[in-house]
Amino acid sequence: MSVSLGLPQIRSAGPAPSGAPREAGLVDRHGRRATDMRLSVIDKCNLRCTYCMPADGLPWLPAAQLMTAGEIARLVGVGVTELGIAELRLTGGEPLVRRDLEEIVAGVRAAHPGLPVSLTTNGIGLAGRAQALAEAGLTRVNISLDSLCAETFRLLARRDRLADVLAGAEAAAAAGLAPVKINAVLMRGVNDHEAPDLLAWSLARGFALRFIEQMPLDADHGWTRADMVTAAEIRDRLSRRFRLSPHPARRDGAPAELWDVRPATAAAQDEPLGTVGVIASVTEPFCADCKRTRITAEGKVRSCLFSHEEVDLLPLLRDGATDAELADRWRAAMWLKPRAHGMDHVGLDSADYVQPDRSMSAIGG
Repeated sequence: MSVSLGLPQIRSAGPAPSGAPREAGLVDRHGRRATDMRLSVIDKCNLRCTYCMPADGLPWLPAAQLMTAGEIARLVGVGVTELGIAELRLTGGEPLVRRDLEEIVAGVRAAHPGLPVSLTTNGIGLAGRAQALAEAGLTRVNISLDSLCAETFRLLARRDRLADVLAGAEAAAAAGLAPVKINAVLMRGVNDHEAPDLLAWSLARGFALRFIEQMPLDADHGWTRADMVTAAEIRDRLSRRFRLSPHPARRDGAPAELWDVRPATAAAQDEPLGTVGVIASVTEPFCADCKRTRITAEGKVRSCLFSHEEVDLLPLLRDGATDAELADRWRAAMWLKPRAHGMDHVGLDSADYVQPDRSMSAIGG
C-alpha cells in the first residue's frame, strides 16, 4: 500500500509483474497500444468547477512531491525513446499554475523536436503566456469553457473569470497554438441550453469545440446518470440549429467522435463550417480503442482514467534507476490495464461501478 501525502489512500501496484512484451511498447492484455501520453504537472487549480471539486478545494500535494521539470523531461524521454509515445498532453489541475511551465515545454521540445506537445488548461493566465509557450515549443491548447454567460460561468466555476478565459483563447490563436480546441461540459438545467451558442461562437473563430459527457470523477461523488446530459441529447440540441453529418476521417482512437457542421438549411454536399466533437465516455464508450497512458503530478502511472491502482515511478526516478528500469515498470503497469472504466467490462453507469477516490484534478485529464 502507498499513501500520497494530502490525498486519499490509493492502492499502488507492487513489483512489476512479468508478461508485458518488451519489444511492443505500452501494450495491454486486451491488445491495445498506448501512444498518447497525458502527463499532469500539478494537481492544484484556480477554479472550483462544480463537476470536479468542492467549493473549498482539495488538499494539494506539497511542492517536494511534484515532479520537477527535469524529472518530467526524463519521463517523457523514456516514453518516447523506449515505449513508442507519439504525442504528449500536459494537464493538471491547472498547468498554468506552475511558474516553470515554459521550462517544462522547452525541455521536452529540445529533446524531441518532432513530438506534438499540447496543453489542457482553463485559460486563466494564458493571455499573458501563450506567446512564450508557443516559443518554448507548445503545439496547441485545449481550453475548458462551459458557458459564454458570465453569471453561468461564475455559477459553474465558482469564480468570476470568464473574461480571462476568453482572452486566453484569443491569445492562443494569435500565438499560433492551433487548432485551439474548446472543451465544454454541459450540466442539465444549468448550461445545456447553451450548446448551439457555444458551437456558433467556436465556428466563428475557427476553434474546434468538443462536448464532454459529465463523468463520475467529481470530488464530491455527487454524479448521477439522470443528471448527466448525454451525447444523444447534445447532438439533438445542436441539430435544432445546425445540420450534423459524420466526419469522414478515421477516428483512430481519438476520444471525440467528430461531426461535420453545416447550417440547418444547407444541403449535405455544401462545404461544412467546421467540425464539432462529442466525447461520450458514459453512453458511447470507446475503451476498446484507448491509446492513452497517464502520469499523475507525483509520478504515478494510471493505466486507466477510472483505475483504482497506480504504479509509482517517482522513487525510481529519484533513486538512480536506469531508463530501461523505468520503462519496464511503466510497461508492466500498462500491461495490467483494465478492459474499461477500471473494470473488466464497460459500464460507468452500471451497478458495480465504483468511483475512484481521486477526482479529475488529482488524476490529470
